[in-house]
Amino acid sequence: MLVGLQGAGKTTLAVKLGLRLKKSGQRPLLVAGDIYRPAAIQQLEILGKQVDIPVYSEGIKVAPPTIVKNAIRFAREKAYTVVILDTAGRLQIDDQMMQELEQVRMIARPTEVLLVVNAMTGQEAVGVAEGFNARVPLTGLVMTQIDGDSRGGAALSVRQVTGVPIKFLGTGEKLADLEPFAPDRLAGRILGMGDVLTLIERAQEQITEADAANMERKLQQGDFDFEDFLDQLKQLKKLGPLTDILGMLPGVGKAVKDIDMKDAEGSLKRTEAIINSMTRKERRDPDLLNGSRRRRIAAGSGTTVQDVNQLVKQFREMQKMMKQMGIMGRSGKRKKGGGGRGMLPKGLSDMFGGLN
Repeated sequence: MLVGLQGAGKTTLAVKLGLRLKKSGQRPLLVAGDIYRPAAIQQLEILGKQVDIPVYSEGIKVAPPTIVKNAIRFAREKAYTVVILDTAGRLQIDDQMMQELEQVRMIARPTEVLLVVNAMTGQEAVGVAEGFNARVPLTGLVMTQIDGDSRGGAALSVRQVTGVPIKFLGTGEKLADLEPFAPDRLAGRILGMGDVLTLIERAQEQITEADAANMERKLQQGDFDFEDFLDQLKQLKKLGPLTDILGMLPGVGKAVKDIDMKDAEGSLKRTEAIINSMTRKERRDPDLLNGSRRRRIAAGSGTTVQDVNQLVKQFREMQKMMKQMGIMGRSGKRKKGGGGRGMLPKGLSDMFGGLN
């Protein structure tokens, strides 16, 4: 059972939680219990369809307690293993809302009552948590928009006041952006120390060991081509916003504030557009890129010939650098010529908008 104020992100969280449970082998059922907010039911159904999770709904004319009662019966008949109740929120805590939540809780008898709190509300979240916990005893907390500027410092206060554990963090807008709460990782984010473990876990979800080994071999041998680089760009986008990724790297959080992230994102998009405008043969063999081919690529990508020339030059520098660096070998020693103080080799950082 998910509870919280309007705008905290309960509906989206319901789907995120359902997706996580589905991946672990469960058969979740989403229940549309918010009959007051315009389009709330439609939103839940659309998001549920995106991840192939069914939604139980009876429209906006049936009272939430009745909907929940019927949904529980339906879930038992159809052998769903987990029911996720999306309840209505309000702009502020009021007695009528709390009475309805108490009725729903008595009918559903949920194993978990999770309070969804927007991390951007700051210390106001403490009063919200106290109000809900007094009327509908909570079993856990979920902080959404933890990727915002607040960094989730309010989570510590809410945890202290309610005495219930923080169970999940909403780390982004995508439906897969939900992670179990880990105290040390949140502390690292609050202190600007990064969160490398989460970044590694995200990468492991997107990149197989075979792909990683193949890419390491190509980098060592200098066989890294534009086709490989395009694949890396696509995988990078799957990890989340560039600001979020860089913020997880130790020592980079403060530097991100000094970077025009819109310009950096724009640089990535231009790079991807240029490579997409090449033929597969050209991506695999950049030596084919003569003047006429570069003019065609520039026209096809909406960029200039100078942009194409710059990318090819930077890519050549990166190839040379990667071959010299070699990556760490089996002996554990870095090849002679490796090094560089930046987070990325110069050629690569230039293409990422000067993030070195």
